[in-house]
Amino acid sequence: MSKPVKQIHLAAHFPGVNNTTVWTDPESGSHIEFDSFVRFAQTAERGKFDFLFLAEGLRLREQGGQIYDLDVVGRPDTFTVLAALAAVTERLGLTGTINSTFNEPYEVARQFASLDHLSDGRAAWNVVTSWDAFTGENFRRGGFLPENQRYERAESFLAAAQTLFDSWRGDEIVADKENGVFLSDPGAGQFSYRDDHFDISGRFNVPRSPQGRPVIFQAGDSDRGREFAAAAADAIFSRYGTLADGQKFYADVKGRLAKYGRRHDQLLILPAATFVLGDTDDEAAELAHEVRLAQVSPATAIKFLEQLWNRDLSDHDPDGPLPTVDPVVGENTIAKGRASVRIHRDPVAVANEWRAKAEAENLTTRELIIEVTGRQNFVGSAGTIAESINHLVQSDASDGFILVPHVTPGGLDPFVDRVVPLLQERGVFRTDYEGTTLREHLGLAVPQPREERTAATG
Repeated sequence: MSKPVKQIHLAAHFPGVNNTTVWTDPESGSHIEFDSFVRFAQTAERGKFDFLFLAEGLRLREQGGQIYDLDVVGRPDTFTVLAALAAVTERLGLTGTINSTFNEPYEVARQFASLDHLSDGRAAWNVVTSWDAFTGENFRRGGFLPENQRYERAESFLAAAQTLFDSWRGDEIVADKENGVFLSDPGAGQFSYRDDHFDISGRFNVPRSPQGRPVIFQAGDSDRGREFAAAAADAIFSRYGTLADGQKFYADVKGRLAKYGRRHDQLLILPAATFVLGDTDDEAAELAHEVRLAQVSPATAIKFLEQLWNRDLSDHDPDGPLPTVDPVVGENTIAKGRASVRIHRDPVAVANEWRAKAEAENLTTRELIIEVTGRQNFVGSAGTIAESINHLVQSDASDGFILVPHVTPGGLDPFVDRVVPLLQERGVFRTDYEGTTLREHLGLAVPQPREERTAATG
């Protein structure tokens, strides 16, 4: 029996914390004006994408005491943007990153349940953690949470939020025009959740939303993160966009589902992916090279170098060889802010790998940095890119891709205009939305509320 053809899932990422945006491009627009978000979202919806995704950074990154040049300054609050986009879109899912370290379950559950109502069932939450004290300085806790405890709190946070979502069944409100609206179940919204992280009880005041509860995304790549996704997430972001690495990650995460009583189709694997389109493959390759040169300027190459070497290299020649001195091992004192720091368990070993590669390929420092930080997954003509995407999905290297254009907000338009029609012709991507909620777009069932009115752990 032949394997059934998979339908491809596509989403669009409006960058917030990134190394991909070419903000110097004349076509690059604002990351704070609402018109940018509207154009980006409506383009994604025109392309029948599953959802729009907003990343979030809770503090501007710094390097050498200065704002990191690839950060995005001025991103508005995630919930504010998504709620506003709900009014100018009709079917597109609305996914936001909200941190579980510096928030509270009741607050976040209430915000997402409200967004799910406002959007008629299109809300999704990317559950992330933060452990660095630099980010924590913006909050009362000040980064108190050790790295090895971040998933423990995140797991507890999500369980508490789901207890709140499930405190309503959905049929408790009865409309009686003569006697007024009332609750048929006096226990509606009552909850109790206790463990080492949270001790909360009361009554949740937002009725059950159209999706039952928002779609849950997770982005961790560690063993603990993969286990967290297998146990509780509806989709997991992945950084593995190639065939071999993608298949390995796909098999590993999907293989963890059975222990939690879940099927393979109950968790989607969605890598982030950049793209450069040209009329021909050769033209696209030339454009991709220009994009990488813009993304990694001489100054930016030095910043990437400093993140590994953990020392001031401002006098280093980006057009010369790599430094002969070794990286400083220990706490990173050059780069501040988790998203800007590439975490290397053995920086000296990585430096030696870079030196070997630079020597073998006769690369300058900047050329080497362009190579090792490359993020362009799809480069080619529309036909080449459509074929590549379909091959990876049908080969179980992913279930789809979250596209990150290098120009915002107009960078998504060429993909929607030229690649999407080819995927539709192949019968692997929808020509129109068949449902109205994000769960329907993703092929996920509506979760049933728990029978219990209270939940407690620990």
